[in-house]
Amino acid sequence: MNIFLGIDSGSVSTKIICLSPSAELADWIYLPTAGDPLSTLRTGLRQLQHRLTEDTSVLGVAVTGSARELVADAVGADMVKNEISSQAKAAAYLIPEVKTVIEIGGQDSKLILLENGFVSDFAMNTVCAAGTGSFLEHQSRRLNLSLEEMGKLAHFSQNPIELKGRCTVFVESDMIHFQQTGSSRPDIVYGLCKALVRNYLNDLGLHKEIRQPVVFQGGVARNPAMKKAFEEELGFSLIVPPRPEITGALGAALLLCQERETDSPAKPTNFRGFKTPFLREKV
Repeated sequence: MNIFLGIDSGSVSTKIICLSPSAELADWIYLPTAGDPLSTLRTGLRQLQHRLTEDTSVLGVAVTGSARELVADAVGADMVKNEISSQAKAAAYLIPEVKTVIEIGGQDSKLILLENGFVSDFAMNTVCAAGTGSFLEHQSRRLNLSLEEMGKLAHFSQNPIELKGRCTVFVESDMIHFQQTGSSRPDIVYGLCKALVRNYLNDLGLHKEIRQPVVFQGGVARNPAMKKAFEEELGFSLIVPPRPEITGALGAALLLCQERETDSPAKPTNFRGFKTPFLREKV
């Protein structure tokens, strides 16, 4: 079996996908980066070595994400792509008629506008945490809930709290106030989701026309309460891919696969010997 490797090395999580030449997803790995992208990458590649068959060969490696330059140098990547290009490519492949991509990761958020599958405009937030997944994660720890539990709990909300502040510090202060005045946990949780959506739209969505179909990608898209909050704010439905957390890695691999279709094919490298010196280094 021949595969392309797509690697999305983010500040919060690392995603590695195996894509066949016909663009079929053969396998994938999702791991917390934990502040050490190279160590996490080694762990992920070693896991894939054990899971894939011995005759698996690598046709090429594409890398994206915040640590893409570091990771690309370590593995000798064939292609390095920014996150906008990778997320847009994945969305256009999964939903060819897509017009808008909402992508929220752990430490940054993106709004991408497309025309005929190509990026026409975009906005990216890398400064304020109040529009990112880390905002929800931090508050979930305060409430002693997992992100999955938050998503389920939010659906029981009858009167979600209104958090007016945009800064995480003020939002947290408001949330404590609502806790002390007897607001229910479902209302607090869904109020947090709605606050994140408002912050996202007021920042990235400012002066941007969000047109349908809209694809919701990134790890935060796994939270059904976030999808509901966006739909209530926008007034229409969002499309969430089956595995929204790995779309960055998928897009990078698709771009490499597309490039190789027009170039001369690369000589496959057996996965067992792929970057052996790198994998042999101690974690």
